[in-house]
Amino acid sequence: MKLSNQAQAFVLHFGEMGSRWGFNRTVGQMFALLTIHNAPLNADQLAEALKISRGNVSMGLKELQAWRLIELHHQPGDRKDYFTAAGSIWDLARTVFEERRKRELDPTLTLLRQLLLTDPRDEQEAKAQEKIQEVYSLLEMLDQFANTLSRLDEKDLLKLMKLGSGLSKLLELKSKATGAASRKSATGKNK
Repeated sequence: MKLSNQAQAFVLHFGEMGSRWGFNRTVGQMFALLTIHNAPLNADQLAEALKISRGNVSMGLKELQAWRLIELHHQPGDRKDYFTAAGSIWDLARTVFEERRKRELDPTLTLLRQLLLTDPRDEQEAKAQEKIQEVYSLLEMLDQFANTLSRLDEKDLLKLMKLGSGLSKLLELKSKATGAASRKSATGKNK
């Protein structure tokens, strides 16, 4: 299978991005190819298209299955396993986000809870625990926000995202207005 220049650029870039998302370059490339290809692919086709070993493909497929990012398909009369991306782009983004949360945020929150249950032995530990509490509170708030977002359907999520840019402009206007009002009242007091 030969990839077009556009497909190859997309696949290569996703390989580089893979390490930022929590998996290696090859897995990122496999995921990208399965995402843009219009038909299910088997391991041999993936190996040929990406010019990687069949063993590397097998390991990558297992990892993508563990992340819940691909689906297994069978074709009548063919004993090979075929794979496609598991859902729409929105479904895939949501799954990556959920998996990263499970792998990164949840263990961090668990550790911070344990640290906060320990009584500080001295003032230095008490100060450290205050900062740990701040980190915990922030992460807990982000986790609650993420839970809310994950329950939204695609249409509502799109509306919220579009609203987001308008909301930042509204907050900026509010900040300017309250800043001007405080400067005005400060000037009036000085008279």
